Amino acid sequence: MPGYDFNKQLAASFEEAIAKVTAELKKEGFGILTEIDVKETLKKKLNVEFPEYKILGACNPPFAHKALTVETNIGALLPCNVVVYEKDGGIFLSVMRPSVAMGMIDNPELGKIAGEVEIKLKRVFDSIH
Repeated sequence: MPGYDFNKQLAASFEEAIAKVTAELKKEGFGILTEIDVKETLKKKLNVEFPEYKILGACNPPFAHKALTVETNIGALLPCNVVVYEKDGGIFLSVMRPSVAMGMIDNPELGKIAGEVEIKLKRVFDSIH
């Protein structure tokens, strides 16, 4: 079974990676609905230090509408998460694979939509270095 994400190390700073990911998502029709700064949240809530870690909740409205139309409760798995984080001095990118996430739902029509979204997210992933 394939992994639940596409992931790799980047040759960019954390800030550059966030900017590039956001720009590339936009080219594929995605907007950022949510941005969770895990480092800041853990510092604020638990007073612990944590490396840079942001979760971007990406949404492509036409595909979200299609998915919600064929599977009303799919909102529990939306939006598509894209993560940029720091680990051991490197910057990494992790992009969810909608085909895996949506694969747990027995709905062939939803699977087709997830496949189309995954192609777009993979293009974003491949364009970032």
